[in-house]
Amino acid sequence: MAVNAYLNFNGNCREAVEFYAKVFGTEKPNLMTFGEAPPNPEYPLPDEAKNLIMHAQLDIFGSHVMFSDVFPGMPFTVGSNISLALVSNDIEALKSAFAGLKEGGQVGMELQETFWSKCYGSLSDKFGVTWQFNHGEV
Repeated sequence: MAVNAYLNFNGNCREAVEFYAKVFGTEKPNLMTFGEAPPNPEYPLPDEAKNLIMHAQLDIFGSHVMFSDVFPGMPFTVGSNISLALVSNDIEALKSAFAGLKEGGQVGMELQETFWSKCYGSLSDKFGVTWQFNHGEV
Protein backbone atom coordinates (compact mmCIF):
# COMPACT_ATOMS: atom_id res chain seq x y z
CA MET A 1 0.00 0.00 0.00
CA ALA A 2 1.30 3.45 -0.87
CA VAL A 3 0.50 6.85 0.60
CA ASN A 4 0.58 9.56 -2.05
CA ALA A 5 0.17 13.34 -1.86
CA TYR A 6 -2.92 14.68 -3.66
CA LEU A 7 -2.99 18.40 -4.48
CA ASN A 8 -6.12 20.34 -5.45
CA PHE A 9 -6.22 23.54 -7.46
CA ASN A 10 -8.87 26.14 -8.20
CA GLY A 11 -8.95 26.04 -11.99
CA ASN A 12 -5.20 26.22 -12.63
CA CYS A 13 -4.29 22.55 -12.21
CA ARG A 14 -3.18 22.13 -15.84
CA GLU A 15 -0.74 25.03 -15.46
CA ALA A 16 0.57 23.68 -12.14
CA VAL A 17 1.09 20.11 -13.39
CA GLU A 18 2.89 21.30 -16.54
CA PHE A 19 5.07 23.56 -14.37
CA TYR A 20 5.97 20.75 -11.94
CA ALA A 21 6.66 18.36 -14.83
CA LYS A 22 9.12 20.87 -16.28
CA VAL A 23 10.79 21.65 -12.94
CA PHE A 24 11.25 17.98 -12.02
CA GLY A 25 11.99 16.76 -15.55
CA THR A 26 9.21 14.16 -15.58
CA GLU A 27 7.47 12.64 -18.57
CA LYS A 28 4.67 14.68 -20.13
CA PRO A 29 1.68 14.19 -17.80
CA ASN A 30 -1.53 12.45 -18.84
CA LEU A 31 -4.31 14.91 -17.99
CA MET A 32 -7.91 13.64 -17.57
CA THR A 33 -10.59 16.34 -17.67
CA PHE A 34 -14.03 16.26 -16.06
CA GLY A 35 -15.41 16.42 -19.60
CA GLU A 36 -13.80 13.04 -20.40
CA ALA A 37 -15.70 11.27 -17.61
CA PRO A 38 -18.74 9.19 -18.61
CA PRO A 39 -21.86 11.40 -18.53
CA ASN A 40 -24.29 11.00 -15.66
CA PRO A 41 -27.82 12.30 -16.41
CA GLU A 42 -28.44 12.76 -12.67
CA TYR A 43 -25.49 15.17 -12.46
CA PRO A 44 -25.14 17.13 -15.71
CA LEU A 45 -21.66 18.58 -16.18
CA PRO A 46 -21.59 22.40 -16.23
CA ASP A 47 -19.74 23.89 -19.20
CA GLU A 48 -17.17 25.59 -16.93
CA ALA A 49 -16.10 22.17 -15.58
CA LYS A 50 -15.50 20.37 -18.89
CA ASN A 51 -11.87 21.45 -19.37
CA LEU A 52 -10.88 21.36 -15.70
CA ILE A 53 -8.50 18.60 -14.65
CA MET A 54 -10.18 15.67 -12.89
CA HIS A 55 -6.93 13.75 -12.41
CA ALA A 56 -3.25 13.93 -13.25
CA GLN A 57 -0.20 12.22 -11.77
CA LEU A 58 3.52 12.86 -11.82
CA ASP A 59 6.29 10.59 -10.59
CA ILE A 60 8.63 12.92 -8.72
CA PHE A 61 11.83 11.36 -7.39
CA GLY A 62 10.09 8.01 -6.94
CA SER A 63 6.90 9.37 -5.35
CA HIS A 64 3.51 9.58 -7.02
CA VAL A 65 2.02 13.05 -6.67
CA MET A 66 -1.56 13.40 -7.87
CA PHE A 67 -3.44 16.54 -8.87
CA SER A 68 -6.93 17.80 -9.71
CA ASP A 69 -8.99 20.95 -9.94
CA VAL A 70 -11.82 21.30 -7.46
CA PHE A 71 -15.24 20.98 -9.07
CA PRO A 72 -16.96 24.36 -9.60
CA GLY A 73 -18.81 25.39 -6.46
CA MET A 74 -16.77 23.13 -4.15
CA PRO A 75 -14.81 24.80 -1.34
CA PHE A 76 -11.17 25.64 -1.94
CA THR A 77 -8.74 27.08 0.60
CA VAL A 78 -5.11 27.73 -0.25
CA GLY A 79 -3.01 25.84 2.30
CA SER A 80 -5.70 23.21 2.87
CA ASN A 81 -5.64 21.90 -0.68
CA ILE A 82 -3.69 18.71 0.00
CA SER A 83 -4.86 15.24 0.98
CA LEU A 84 -3.21 11.86 1.41
CA ALA A 85 -4.22 9.05 -0.94
CA LEU A 86 -3.98 5.40 0.06
CA VAL A 87 -3.55 3.31 -3.08
CA SER A 88 -3.64 -0.48 -2.88
CA ASN A 89 -4.70 -3.60 -4.75
CA ASP A 90 -5.93 -4.98 -1.41
CA ILE A 91 -9.58 -3.93 -1.04
CA GLU A 92 -9.81 -5.40 2.47
CA ALA A 93 -6.85 -3.26 3.59
CA LEU A 94 -8.56 -0.18 2.13
CA LYS A 95 -11.81 -1.06 3.93
CA SER A 96 -10.00 -1.58 7.23
CA ALA A 97 -8.10 1.71 7.02
CA PHE A 98 -11.27 3.56 5.97
CA ALA A 99 -13.23 2.11 8.92
CA GLY A 100 -10.49 3.06 11.37
CA LEU A 101 -9.97 6.60 10.08
CA LYS A 102 -13.68 7.43 9.86
CA GLU A 103 -14.13 6.98 13.64
CA GLY A 104 -14.69 10.52 14.88
CA GLY A 105 -14.19 11.85 11.36
CA GLN A 106 -16.38 13.04 8.48
CA VAL A 107 -17.01 10.81 5.45
CA GLY A 108 -16.95 12.69 2.15
CA MET A 109 -17.71 9.65 -0.02
CA GLU A 110 -18.35 6.12 1.23
CA LEU A 111 -16.19 3.40 -0.30
CA GLN A 112 -17.79 2.38 -3.58
CA GLU A 113 -17.09 1.33 -7.14
CA THR A 114 -16.58 4.19 -9.60
CA PHE A 115 -15.80 4.29 -13.30
CA TRP A 116 -12.08 4.63 -12.47
CA SER A 117 -11.78 2.30 -9.50
CA LYS A 118 -13.24 -0.90 -8.03
CA CYS A 119 -13.10 0.81 -4.63
CA TYR A 120 -12.86 4.57 -3.96
CA GLY A 121 -13.83 6.75 -1.01
CA SER A 122 -12.76 9.82 0.93
CA LEU A 123 -12.98 11.20 4.43
CA SER A 124 -11.49 13.69 6.86
CA ASP A 125 -10.24 12.06 10.03
CA LYS A 126 -10.83 13.34 13.57
CA PHE A 127 -7.69 15.49 13.25
CA GLY A 128 -8.92 17.19 10.06
CA VAL A 129 -6.58 15.30 7.70
CA THR A 130 -8.25 14.46 4.39
CA TRP A 131 -7.71 10.92 3.07
CA GLN A 132 -8.61 9.34 -0.26
CA PHE A 133 -8.77 5.56 -0.75
CA ASN A 134 -8.28 4.06 -4.18
CA HIS A 135 -8.00 0.49 -5.44
CA GLY A 136 -5.26 0.35 -8.03
CA GLU A 137 -1.65 -0.33 -8.89
CA VAL A 138 0.90 0.90 -6.38
